[in-house]
Amino acid sequence: MNKEKKQVVTPDNLKEIAVMTIAVGIIAAAVYFFLIPSQTSISSVSALAIIIAHYVPLHVSTVTMILNVVLLLIGFITCGKEFGAKTVYTSILLPLYLAVFEHVFPDFESLTNSTELDVLCYVLVVSFGLSILFNMNASSGGLDIVAKIMNKYLHVELGKAMSISGMCVALSSALIYDKKAVVLSVLGTYFNGIVLDHFIFGQNVKRRVCIITKYEEEVRRFILHELHSGATFYEAVGAYNMQKYREIITIVDKNEYQKLMNYVSKKDPEAFVTVYTVSDMRYRPKVKSF
Repeated sequence: MNKEKKQVVTPDNLKEIAVMTIAVGIIAAAVYFFLIPSQTSISSVSALAIIIAHYVPLHVSTVTMILNVVLLLIGFITCGKEFGAKTVYTSILLPLYLAVFEHVFPDFESLTNSTELDVLCYVLVVSFGLSILFNMNASSGGLDIVAKIMNKYLHVELGKAMSISGMCVALSSALIYDKKAVVLSVLGTYFNGIVLDHFIFGQNVKRRVCIITKYEEEVRRFILHELHSGATFYEAVGAYNMQKYREIITIVDKNEYQKLMNYVSKKDPEAFVTVYTVSDMRYRPKVKSF
């Protein structure tokens, strides 16, 4: 007989749950203290809930809970078990946070008394919270579920599906707000994606520098001993005269990049240098065969 494996709660699991709980709290705070007072509708189910709450006698937290549960059910029916426990947990926790804020801070108006500042603060704070979830392979549910459904049945790329659904929510602000709010909603949705990308990828961005120089040995020593970084040599052949060169390739951070460029420009002003942006690096160790 095969014994079923028991799932053991480890300290890592508890830490992950705690971090997710804090991240969802940050997102809920951004919605309640900045998005709702801004009277805009920026790229989220909570924003759609704000629109709907104007037509039904329910709190935003209640409408958000209903929308998230409905979307989860539709997601499970249409896409199967792609939505794990993390998505279910965050989808339910977000409206619960909003309900607590509604109880503790009733009739809250604005921290900044400025629509533009509220939108800016919302974009910054919510992107920070979402980046924490995304880096843990989790999400806040909502539009992510819509995007996955669109991806499966309409064959739309996930990124485009998120943008389309986000813009639809932003444009829905026209139902209850004025033209200025609609414009701010659209701009907020656009910049929300940019800022979110910065929080997710910007902290790990490095530069891949490719150098062809007659002082390759000196450059190699500088990379290894001054920057304490690694480098790789590749053989390159010029198409014009078929002359062979050796290309030095290294990956450096922002500070190392500046030091390297200063050194190369002084050592060999005629060096040929190309630079690429790298947001992710993976090391795949060799597998020993027996």
